[in-house]
Amino acid sequence: MTVLAERIEVADIAPTRTDDPIFHLRGVKYVYNGRHTALDGIDLDVWPGEQVVLLGANGSGKSTLLKLLDGIYAPNEGTMTALGSDIAAVASGTDSFRFHRRVGLVFQDPDVQLFCATVFDDVAFGPLQLGMTQADVKERVDESLAQMDIAHLAQRAPFELSGGEKKRAAIASVLSLRPDVLLLDEPTASLDPRTKWVLVELIRALGRDGRTIITTTHELEIVPGIAGRVVVLGEDRRVLADGTPDEILGDRDLLLRANLIHEHRHQHDGVVHEHDHEGDHHP
Repeated sequence: MTVLAERIEVADIAPTRTDDPIFHLRGVKYVYNGRHTALDGIDLDVWPGEQVVLLGANGSGKSTLLKLLDGIYAPNEGTMTALGSDIAAVASGTDSFRFHRRVGLVFQDPDVQLFCATVFDDVAFGPLQLGMTQADVKERVDESLAQMDIAHLAQRAPFELSGGEKKRAAIASVLSLRPDVLLLDEPTASLDPRTKWVLVELIRALGRDGRTIITTTHELEIVPGIAGRVVVLGEDRRVLADGTPDEILGDRDLLLRANLIHEHRHQHDGVVHEHDHEGDHHP
């Protein structure tokens, strides 16, 4: 947490509230294969222009919730609307085309989204499906590559890229559709520290453009930089807390209950010390 304070300011995007939220969930439950409950009784509203972090330990349902917001899944129970439509219509394909021009999901594994011969082709794929002219496609690609600062990688093959470069290319492939809402699933996972902070700065820049950005993570140190609001999912797959980054990150008991930090006891010179650790700790 102290490292973050030295390197980055708190996200400064002020959401523009309207009467109607982009996403409206009440009592949403999702169960895999009729057996494993991934989400249980989720109430959530997200308004245009918000930068929201879905914070929770591994297995708390963050990725599942993001897939619901993207219309990949529909709830087993409860009600959910997205952009004014019943999400079930999106998940069934009835309203999918219109919806996915406005909402884009970047998966945790960038290899899921990078399947063409070059980065340029991957970023161009979405606009080409819309029947755009070659000139318009190139404009979209150039714009998206510039936003992610990877224009120099346009003719590289995805398998030649580093992990951080792949993440940025995957985000660019979604940005080329110019979505209003960007969903990012663990965007900084498995990145080295330098690359992580470069990506955080790029996400901040996208937020300053006015997009609604919803990011899942369990990395506490990046939260103040990319969130104006934090929604904590507990290990019971329910919303445990909803507040500002300062409120959430300053609540030690909450972070312990959410399994986002844990107490670590060790002994030096016969004296037992106790302090907090974030995430997994290996002696």
